[in-house]
Parts: sequence; C-alpha cells; structure tokens
Amino acid sequence: MNPQVEAVVIILALIACFLVMAFFLMPGAFAWLRRLWSPAFFDWLEPLVFWIDDRRRRQILSQPFPSQWHQYLEKNVSHYSLLSDKDQAKLRDLVQIFIAEKRWEGCRGLEATDEMKVTIAGQACLLVLEMSNHFFPRVKTILIYPGGFRVPRDPQMADVSMEGGTMPVLGQAVHRGPVILSWQDIVNPRNEAGTPMNLVIHEFAHQLDMQGGPADGTPFLSSRKLQKKWRRVMKQEYDRLVEESKEGRVTLLDAYGASSEVEFFAVASECFFELPVEMKRQHPQLYDVLARYYRQDPAARWLQHSSY
Repeated sequence: MNPQVEAVVIILALIACFLVMAFFLMPGAFAWLRRLWSPAFFDWLEPLVFWIDDRRRRQILSQPFPSQWHQYLEKNVSHYSLLSDKDQAKLRDLVQIFIAEKRWEGCRGLEATDEMKVTIAGQACLLVLEMSNHFFPRVKTILIYPGGFRVPRDPQMADVSMEGGTMPVLGQAVHRGPVILSWQDIVNPRNEAGTPMNLVIHEFAHQLDMQGGPADGTPFLSSRKLQKKWRRVMKQEYDRLVEESKEGRVTLLDAYGASSEVEFFAVASECFFELPVEMKRQHPQLYDVLARYYRQDPAARWLQHSSY
C-alpha cells in the first residue's frame, strides 16, 4: 500500500476509534447532537457506536430472570399487570439490564435488597419502555435512604423548613450524578394531599430532562412539530397550575409542580402514569404531548383492566 494512503487510513482509523470511545463514555452527546442533525442518522449510527454495550447486555439477558424478581414486579410496580405479555417481557429485560449496570447503595445502615432494586428499576424503566436502548446512561449510582433525608438548601426554594442550611426531601436527581430515593416513600406512595404519587417516576423524569444538559422542563423531543406543541401546551398548563395553586384550588396535578417548569414536567409525568384516565379527561392536551413523548397510552391500559 502507498505509504501516504496507509497513513491516511491509520489516521482515519484513529479518529473513528476516538469517536467511538467518546460516544461510549459520553452517551449524552447523542442527545445533544440529535438536536443539531437528523435523528434518523443517529438511529442508524447508534448501534455501531454502542456495540460494546449491546454485547454486554446480551450476556446479562442470557441469564434467566429470577422468579422472585417477577413477584416483586407484580407486587410493587402497579403497571406491570396492565402490560401485554410482550411489554412485560420487554420491561423484565430493561429491569435486568438496569440493575446490572447501576451501582446500588443503602444509606443510614439500610441494605439495598433485591426487592428495592427491582421495584426502583421497574418503575424507572416504565418511563423508557418505548425508548429504544435507553437505560439512563448518566445515572451510575442509586442511593436508597430508609426515609426522607436532608440536602443542601436550594436558594431558589423558599418554602422549605430550614436546619443548618439544609432542606428535607424525599428524593433527588443530580445532574450527571446519582438518583437518591426514600424507600419508605416508594412503598407508601401518597403526597400531602393524599393522592397517588410516584417518587421514582418523578426523579427519573428529571433525569430524562437532564439528558442533554441541566434540567429545564423540556426533555429531548424527536420532532420540531412536537417541540412547538410541547412549548405551547406546557406553558399553558404550567401557568394554569400556578394560578390554581395561588387560589388554593384542589388540582389533579400536585401543586408542587407550580414551583418551576422543571418540577412541572416531573409532576406531570407522575400524573400521566399514576392517574392517566383522569389526566386525559381533565388535561387532554397535556396528556397528548406526554403520550407522544413517552410513546405510551397508559389511560388505555387502565381502561382495559378497570370499570371506569
């Protein structure tokens, strides 16, 4: 081979290796570049870049799904029984990979048990059930507390109890960091108003929001048409919740969502999965944009298995 051609081939090979490693180590770069270029191109490129992940995941899935884990899904992940057999199998695969790829730590003497891991993984992976090969790549660690805990105070949040510059929370999603959760509030999912909540969905919705950078209430959206509708509907619904909260009205959406657009997306995601029929009736446009984003119709699932 001509020495000059050989040199060019070597340089191109090195560049290709660098790009593969860069994308492998920084999967969030895909979300950023998708905004600038064609999503279809990245749908083609992604399997080539993440072939190492795919190989490892095939090895994980070669192991049988433990029967006890199946019982945990049925007991603690309410949506599991509503899914079709095909989607149940898909969720089990996601759970198996998610558990294997994350580091799990119990805090304050708590042991992170299989039940905790399967419950958290099942609820988190429900969000990405129809998002191909999405395993929250920026989340490396899940920290589990027995109950609520305190974190450094956010200066933007005024309505919190203060104690030495910290505030009490039930969960926290850290940008490029861990997800921290209260186990007590996962197994007893009720907010202050007594309506259903889902702490895991809330915090992992924040992680989806952070996929392309710091949270702003708008996750990566696949089309400009959806982006345009999302901005209009979310602003309208957020402003509505803010006004209703100021007036002290009882709302389907947790009033905590009125604290910021970031929290509104997480609260709306909770409601979308936990009270989908009511949301579709009372907030049809909001339900529609979330259904398009998550590519799911949980209201239809509930209606097929209930007496609404």
